[in-house]
Amino acid sequence: MSSADDPSPPLDKRRNFHSISRQKFDEEGHPTNSSIEQINVEDSCLRLFEIFEAHNEEIDNLPVLNRHRTVRFLSQGLEHLAGGYDCLDASRPWLVYWILHSLELLGETLTDQQKHDITQFLAKCQNPDGGFGGGPEQISHLAPTYAAVNSLAIIGTQEAYEVVNRKSLVSWMDKLRCPDGSFTMHEGGEIDIRGVYCALSVANMLNIYTSELFHRTDEWLLRCQTYEGGFGGTPGMEAHGGYTFCGFAALMLMGKEKLCDIDGLLSWAANRQMKLEGGFQGRTNKLVDGCYSFWQGGLFPLLAVSLEQDSSYSLPPSDWLFSSQGLQEYLLICCQDVRGGLIDKPGKNRDFYHTCYTLSGLSLCQHYRTRTRDKTECFGDPSNLLVETHPVYNVSIEAANAATKYFNSLPTVKL
Repeated sequence: MSSADDPSPPLDKRRNFHSISRQKFDEEGHPTNSSIEQINVEDSCLRLFEIFEAHNEEIDNLPVLNRHRTVRFLSQGLEHLAGGYDCLDASRPWLVYWILHSLELLGETLTDQQKHDITQFLAKCQNPDGGFGGGPEQISHLAPTYAAVNSLAIIGTQEAYEVVNRKSLVSWMDKLRCPDGSFTMHEGGEIDIRGVYCALSVANMLNIYTSELFHRTDEWLLRCQTYEGGFGGTPGMEAHGGYTFCGFAALMLMGKEKLCDIDGLLSWAANRQMKLEGGFQGRTNKLVDGCYSFWQGGLFPLLAVSLEQDSSYSLPPSDWLFSSQGLQEYLLICCQDVRGGLIDKPGKNRDFYHTCYTLSGLSLCQHYRTRTRDKTECFGDPSNLLVETHPVYNVSIEAANAATKYFNSLPTVKL
């Protein structure tokens, strides 16, 4: 059920325009800057929902994911980037990852030459200390290290796997570890929860995880959970979608997720889905954003795996604990650029980041899989079905399994 070539019957549970329009934000006679922005976004989505409903009466299986143009947009990015991407010169492994992961979700394969060329580029981003920089000859940093390792896993060749210097990487990561269990993003750099997730994801995939390397990390992560139920970037910060995914996924990677307030987390995450738009906001009182279809939506498969082991919870038999239908509607009706690629919200420009994480969220919506459940549902045309993504690593299930199998066959590298 994880193949884009194995479509299931389309969902027939879509909301009608009348029911959607009844969810409009109520300013209660006291407009603010944020309420005005919210209403503007809702109006832009309502226009698209209305157009879709009018057309759908005439054409079966709308909407359709614009695969061809999106693949062309992504493929062009592998060869050439527009001048506007100069500001991401320190994020080049991220650009590779966003594009490669989007392509694999769409069921596209790289040529052998592309695999070799990209592998050689990523090898140039690795420093003698084992970490990867944002580009060749840039300092080692946990964020591009995560992006580079995921990219190499997606490529999935022996050459790609052998790029990583695991022994040096462990020693470098140990230098980033702080006494309280947190990690700096680079030597002398800032501390936040992204670093912990990136370190744990890399360590687990590459079979270099040890309790010594992550001593007290679970304690620090728990301090990041806020009174709202989500996680902040550091203890005392506001709960945020990206940080919350990083925090809970990190606890899952350590097998310590039950130590956090799961009830509070579930309540906070479910309430981040917007009633009218169907997509997720990143924080309380913020606007919808397509990228949070993964950063927020990705929490629910992890929560389901945890909750189904607890007899006091009863999970739905065929859906996540949010409206996957509503999210698929938002992504396919409101977040597609007519030229290909996907966007944050109507009126925004396409980019590789939002294309990657909107497709990732769409994949999670379509594949309802836990230890005891396996169901695939696709909104719109059956061709919209994507390859299944791994809810923790966010590479395809196939790539994650192949990489972990390879590295688990090697001895664990210890400090």
